[in-house]
Amino acid sequence: MAPGEEKSLGGSKKRKRESFSTAKGGGGPKSKGATKPHMKGSEKPLKRASEKSIKPGHGAAAADVGGEKKKKKEPKTPRERRLAAKEMSESRKRKRKPNYDLERDLALLWEKMRCYNISKEERSKFVTQALQKMNGKFLEIAGSHVSARVLQTCIKYCSQSERDSIFDALRPHFLTLIRKKYAVHLVKKLLDTATKKQLEWFISSLHGHVASLLRHTVGSAVVEHVFHLANGCQKQSLLMEMYSTELQLFKDLTVANTGRLVDIISKLGLQKSSVLQHMTLTIQPLLEKGIVDYSIVHTALIEYFTIADKSSATDVIQQLIPLLVQRSSVSDESEPLTAPDLSKRNKSKKKRSAEPLLVRMMHSRDGLKLGILCIKHGTAKERKKIVKGMKGHIRKLAFDQYGSLLLICILSIVDDTKLVTKIVIQELQKMLKELVLDKNGRRLLLQLLHPQCPRYLSPDDLACLNYDVPSLALQGEESQECSDNKADTSNHNKSAEGCEKTTQLPVGSKKDPSLRRHELLVDSELAESLFETCIANVGELLRSNFGKEVIYEVAVGGSEGVLQSLSDQTDALHEAIASLAAVPKTEESEEEHVLENFHSSRTIRKLILDSPNFAAALWKTALQGKCDIWAQGHSSKVIAAYLESSDPRVREVAKLELQPLVDRGTLKPPAAPHNKVAEKKRLMPEFEM
Repeated sequence: MAPGEEKSLGGSKKRKRESFSTAKGGGGPKSKGATKPHMKGSEKPLKRASEKSIKPGHGAAAADVGGEKKKKKEPKTPRERRLAAKEMSESRKRKRKPNYDLERDLALLWEKMRCYNISKEERSKFVTQALQKMNGKFLEIAGSHVSARVLQTCIKYCSQSERDSIFDALRPHFLTLIRKKYAVHLVKKLLDTATKKQLEWFISSLHGHVASLLRHTVGSAVVEHVFHLANGCQKQSLLMEMYSTELQLFKDLTVANTGRLVDIISKLGLQKSSVLQHMTLTIQPLLEKGIVDYSIVHTALIEYFTIADKSSATDVIQQLIPLLVQRSSVSDESEPLTAPDLSKRNKSKKKRSAEPLLVRMMHSRDGLKLGILCIKHGTAKERKKIVKGMKGHIRKLAFDQYGSLLLICILSIVDDTKLVTKIVIQELQKMLKELVLDKNGRRLLLQLLHPQCPRYLSPDDLACLNYDVPSLALQGEESQECSDNKADTSNHNKSAEGCEKTTQLPVGSKKDPSLRRHELLVDSELAESLFETCIANVGELLRSNFGKEVIYEVAVGGSEGVLQSLSDQTDALHEAIASLAAVPKTEESEEEHVLENFHSSRTIRKLILDSPNFAAALWKTALQGKCDIWAQGHSSKVIAAYLESSDPRVREVAKLELQPLVDRGTLKPPAAPHNKVAEKKRLMPEFEM
């Protein structure tokens, strides 16, 4: 490049800079000192120069900017800076959120309407004001994090007419709202307060979308919520579209046909293979995502097992078992709470998220059946994983209706008694008194003392414990009879005996059931702790409706003499009951005497009939020479039990003192045991053909 060209280039650059400075308000080419502050980053000299160099009429835009800067003062104090920053953030929010002012007003009304110390009239006034502000914008508000909570509170406290108007406004958009993170809680609140017609319409609108919504993280919670609110027919309509393509496409088929899946297949003439394939495609994504803690999924899986072949049922069970020990990832959101309750909800939410899915599944009978199937058909290693995953949750399961049955299944099937003792039995020993007095907790102890007794377990409970997949059943017709939920009450004893036979050889277990009972009850020292608890609380347990059953089984030594090795503790318990019965009756005592109380008198009478050792101890300590006092009321049944005993030694001990009472008519003479059947036949009317 030539030297002249270099000079010309330099000159052109210089001229450009000069023109740039004049455009900013400079009067012409200045000295080099004017541009140095700008190059260093200092703006103050440049601003002063520009402000001085502006002339009236030299440019409208430059004059306006200068005028605005004169009006706005720079914030000097910290308070002014905070206010300026607040104004700037609010202006940005207004640009970003079109309903920012509305949300701010609604938040202020929300703080007023959700207070506890507010009258109903004032709250209804605030609710009406909020609904008037939201009128026409319900859909936009439903998806907002803050204003959706305001609308939920309004639905909770507003009138039925206002609630209906909100439902009608959101009615066309429900399928969209139930997939949104914040709007889903609003839909739940609307369903909780919906009328029968509104709930029926909502369930019908879900037809064709149930399977896809169950796979959705947010939408699945709404389907489960509706499933709990629905009646039997509505639940069946939600389930049926998961069975086959025809039921998913044609809505009339779901309304006309209800019942078990096997019955529906026979009524409609569906192909079993196609139904099985459709259900497999529906259930497989749910298992892959771990969505197995919903009642509707439990029911669908149980129906699937009724038609599944051996390989399909085994595959589903093998997929279920790893999920049982995983921590729950499904969030259990509820309506917005006040500040005092918010911390409690957060704590309970953390506890629920830390629970394994097996614990969360125990809120339905079908969930219990799935857990029992996994324990029955799992390998020894898989059972150990399941038991280890329950550590820390034994208390919750023990006092639960279905959780206690799951623990009974574990006590009856798992062969690793050392692991069960460490995880389950040691935890039960810490709360023995609570277990004995609890309706559900006592069943664990009674299962070890007297397994599968129909006095303590209902027919439905026995059916759950003996439930099995038809294609995986190995017991033949007896196990199918035990798993039948609709057994006649007239054949209740026969079915209970059949269940006892089948549970002696549980599926997948190799250890002798009597040996397992002895290791869990005696070797683990649970029986000794149980004796101590019964002796220390003998009066309370005898008078309790549930505790009397446990103390009776402990006092007689359990079924098949499982507590024979603890004869000293048994005698001590007999003496404790006899000593309590020997306490003289006084009118000043607040509690009823054990011989006159309804529950305790019948328990003592039963002990006299079934335990000769107890009968001898009670007679010697409490009743000998005092039968005249106890010959009336509930206590008379205790006295008469000595004459009804099948043991001749017991009858001979009390005969001399009780026979005069019988002769005087104070005591009713007992019928001979061998004459009871003949007496019943004599009293029955004869019918001639």
